[in-house]
Amino acid sequence: MDQPFERVVQQHGATVLRVCRAVLGPADADDAWQETFLAALRAWPDLDPRANVQAWLVTIAHRKAVDVVRRAQRHAVPVAEVPDVVAAPDGRDLDLWAALAGLPHKQRHAVALHHLGGLPYDEVAGVLGGTAAAARRAGADGVAALRRTYGATSPGSTAAPELAAPRTAVPRAAVPRAAVPRAEVPRAARAATTNEGVGA
Repeated sequence: MDQPFERVVQQHGATVLRVCRAVLGPADADDAWQETFLAALRAWPDLDPRANVQAWLVTIAHRKAVDVVRRAQRHAVPVAEVPDVVAAPDGRDLDLWAALAGLPHKQRHAVALHHLGGLPYDEVAGVLGGTAAAARRAGADGVAALRRTYGATSPGSTAAPELAAPRTAVPRAAVPRAAVPRAEVPRAARAATTNEGVGA
């Protein structure tokens, strides 16, 4: 590829982070983000110039996030005392993350890859396995479940700027239009919430 890798990180870093956060939650997303770009940097010189760089990065991010989940399942982390309540990081909407984490595996990953990563359903199907129609159904079911659970738990909360894109995949009534700056919403998410409907 002729494009400097630094520019790729600048252009696609936020999208990759959103995908990592959707799969892992805010706590482990940074590690998966770093692993994604380290793996991408190694493969960058051999990447086909005609490749869809965003789709390629989102696929790597999804795989790295799944690797983090698998590693965490294999290793218990000893602690002196189990905390009663996890403190919410400032500016994070943990109800949204909890609702997203509560989705079944295929739905959570379909929502993350399509609505946060901007991948078309054909490519989501390639990552998750199955058909584009099955990926579309999983994404639609995931969004419907988010509308039910997240909308019921936190109807009036406002999203932090880094969560603006996931909020576009949730009911439009839950977020005032002014709360989501147009420039921060990916084109695929804008199209999905305007004329074509969320499942398009």
